[in-house]
Amino acid sequence: MGNLLTIKNLDVSFEQEQSDARALRGVDLSLSSGETHALVGESGSGKTVTSMCILGLLPIPPANVNSGEIIFHGKNLLSLSESEKRKVRGKEIGMIFQEPAKYLNPAYNIGEQITETLITHFQTDRKSATGQALEFLHLVGFGKSRRILNSYPHELSGGMKQRAMIAMAICCHPALLIADEPTTALDVTLQLQILRLIHRLKIKFTMGILFISHDLGVVNEISDKISVIYAGKIVESAVKDQLFENPLHPYTKLLLLSIPDAAKRGTRLKAIPGTVPDAGHIPAGCSFHPRCPLAEDKCKIEIPATVDYDNGHLAACHFIGKKWIDSYQ
Repeated sequence: MGNLLTIKNLDVSFEQEQSDARALRGVDLSLSSGETHALVGESGSGKTVTSMCILGLLPIPPANVNSGEIIFHGKNLLSLSESEKRKVRGKEIGMIFQEPAKYLNPAYNIGEQITETLITHFQTDRKSATGQALEFLHLVGFGKSRRILNSYPHELSGGMKQRAMIAMAICCHPALLIADEPTTALDVTLQLQILRLIHRLKIKFTMGILFISHDLGVVNEISDKISVIYAGKIVESAVKDQLFENPLHPYTKLLLLSIPDAAKRGTRLKAIPGTVPDAGHIPAGCSFHPRCPLAEDKCKIEIPATVDYDNGHLAACHFIGKKWIDSYQ
């Protein structure tokens, strides 16, 4: 199966008064139809910038795409005109945003917002679009009542808003669905419901999904493949089982150690000291070295190459295989 989406050497910076902030530093990522590829990292790592670049929603300027390609269905999205990008957004690529309350228009009811998407992309009549909107709301768990169709965003709970946004994102049967932290604002029970819903829809429509999260615990529930991003660069990438069973990069290991589970009850979770560096002040060498328990002088000078260590299990670290310091915290 060929790749649905291929990102090659994507480098993005934002103009600042003193020095440009490098939000992405040569990101490579690929995704096939029917696959869920998770992009994982802390806030500020470059996850959302990646998704906005795919959708063509970065403000240029101050953002600048310095190099790279985003190949989707055989065409480079970065070379499309604005009108061509609008035809792709919503129709071929759907988006579930992190906080639906910010992206649902408070002046229009849910039905109107879904029908406008259908009318815009398929030039269908309003009666037919309303019928389709009702079908999609039923598909995401609202039943066959017209109440949600006629409800305004402020009348819905957080979980209901998220379901409405999912209905909007899939109503054009997109080949690619981008889900940006879709469960962050929800309680644990609703998180699981939304994850299962997204998984069912992926199978039904054979979509590829780029699932963006800071939480490897959530990612474990839904992903087929995982890429770990740090300071705008992919530091490790592998199929889910490989990454969870044999993490290679210290950053990935620390993220895994920070996941709460029943086996760790009563013990203090591992923590990663410090914060993700500001995009305008990326450390020299390996950008993770100020926070890394394995760092040596070499790490402060040389950027580690990304190497395939095991049948597609990629990692960028000078000391892959070095004994892990279990007592580190």
